[in-house]
Amino acid sequence: MSRETLVSSLPDLKKDDPRLRPTRISEMVGQRDVIERLRIAIDAAKQRGDVLGHILFDGPPGLGKTTFATCIPAEMEVRIDFLSGPSLKAPKDLLPNLTNLQHRQVLFIDEIHRIPKAVEEYLYTAMEDFRIDMIIGEGINGRTHSFNLKPFTLIGATTRAGMLTGPLRDRFQIREHLDYYNDAELTEIVLRNATKLAVEIDRESAVEIARRSRGTPRVANNRLRWIRDFAQSRASGRIDLQVAHDALRMAEIDERGLDRQDRRYLETLIRVCGGGPVGVETIAATMSTSSDTLEDDVEPFLLRSELILRTPRGRVATPRAFEHVGISAPHKSDSQRRLFDEPA
Repeated sequence: MSRETLVSSLPDLKKDDPRLRPTRISEMVGQRDVIERLRIAIDAAKQRGDVLGHILFDGPPGLGKTTFATCIPAEMEVRIDFLSGPSLKAPKDLLPNLTNLQHRQVLFIDEIHRIPKAVEEYLYTAMEDFRIDMIIGEGINGRTHSFNLKPFTLIGATTRAGMLTGPLRDRFQIREHLDYYNDAELTEIVLRNATKLAVEIDRESAVEIARRSRGTPRVANNRLRWIRDFAQSRASGRIDLQVAHDALRMAEIDERGLDRQDRRYLETLIRVCGGGPVGVETIAATMSTSSDTLEDDVEPFLLRSELILRTPRGRVATPRAFEHVGISAPHKSDSQRRLFDEPA
């Protein structure tokens, strides 16, 4: 199968510009250890003419799980079908894809932790024995018919590996965790994608975009697209450091990569709640937003940036958070007494 045929069979990926998504592993930046292990598995499978083992990718959003899933079949020169975990309500939703598989084909299930238990159990024999059992007829006339599948590779992607059951998790021969990217890797991604977007940018500006991108390629691409639009609308079309600063300032992205929602969280925690400890529900109510939004979208980056702590008694702002907001932190002993309920 030609590379053009493989690329044309990919779905319309709304989250990322298809022009910016690598189509081969050699085009990927970062995750070098993961790439090296996958290359070994792919090369060995190709030499044997055998099917590649099932693969599970886990990690935060935007780090390349879907990109790996699209690059692997290109390396193996096989087809790929895409499914989403939430769309698989019953085994019958999975049946057409399994019965129409080609030899060594890849079946990709995004958000695999969200498939129902009945669908998960249906996958067990499909993954392990390349077989599914179908019941034909009803009642006493019902018969179980075993249908042999063509050997295939299941690739699962999840942001919550802990929600997968042990039996399903153990059926993946290859399990890889994707971690955040460093600034040098993100700088290279920004420079490459600026070329794909046909916008001129200098390295200094690329470094600045990378530094404010939360260690996440998807965020870096979104920042780059916005700055490109700003440069074309408000400047000469070329991205330099001043244009990057002006565009990020208008988007309310500060030097740490925090956006307006992040800063509202910190200001609520520090100015209203005295730095904590305070429950996330109290912060959410004060901000007029949901606690789920704060826990899933806001807090992970603040935790990773060492701006807040999750403690048994609630959220606590760190001295670094006080410094970022521009307020003097309370005396350390006072903070400790409040956190651990020690008497004064």
